[in-house]
Amino acid sequence: MRAPHTTAAANAIIARRNLMGNSYVIALRDGSMDVERFRRSQEQFFFAVTFFPRPMAALVGRISEPSRRLDILRNLVEEHGNFDESAFHHSTFRAFLGRLGCDVSALDGLALCPEVRAFNSVLTTACVLDELEVGIACMGIIELAFAGISGGIGMAVVDRGWLPAERMIHYRLHAELDERHAEEFFAVIEDAWDDPTRRYFIEQGLELGAYAFDRLYRDLA
Repeated sequence: MRAPHTTAAANAIIARRNLMGNSYVIALRDGSMDVERFRRSQEQFFFAVTFFPRPMAALVGRISEPSRRLDILRNLVEEHGNFDESAFHHSTFRAFLGRLGCDVSALDGLALCPEVRAFNSVLTTACVLDELEVGIACMGIIELAFAGISGGIGMAVVDRGWLPAERMIHYRLHAELDERHAEEFFAVIEDAWDDPTRRYFIEQGLELGAYAFDRLYRDLA
């Protein structure tokens, strides 16, 4: 593990906040969320998915040492399908929505709800205006949390009969990929852990990311 201290702190925060036990995940798992409600929430979540690489790109530009940019830059390239437009995460999520029965042609005209705009604005502020460690830690813990949540959502969609397992797209990939993405973020700031001043900003970013991501799902429930 390349970032043991930051990763351990992030896992502890995710466990304390019980992100896998928030109202969205519970409603999906216990059957109280029907497929139409799930579709509407995922159409809004699309705007978070397609926005996520933008604050990530801002972080790359803020790192002064070229070699330290590489982990986040690699993550950014993977968000863009390794330069294959059909594999952009933007594209695979649209495909997921289409398979779920959403009218993807209407997405461009769909109004962004304030809950998602608030989430996107938090990421922008953290990555552009705040201390560098705050932005990196914030993005990293969201990646780490999404790895677990993705697996749960994908399993629930299949278990509810909304999609067969072989047609599941996007969520299966993120359940496998995002733990590595989180570690790539955390590796950039791990060396700062031993400096109490910088560790404070790492912890602030971890707490902020966990709070914002948990709140997004609760707001979409």
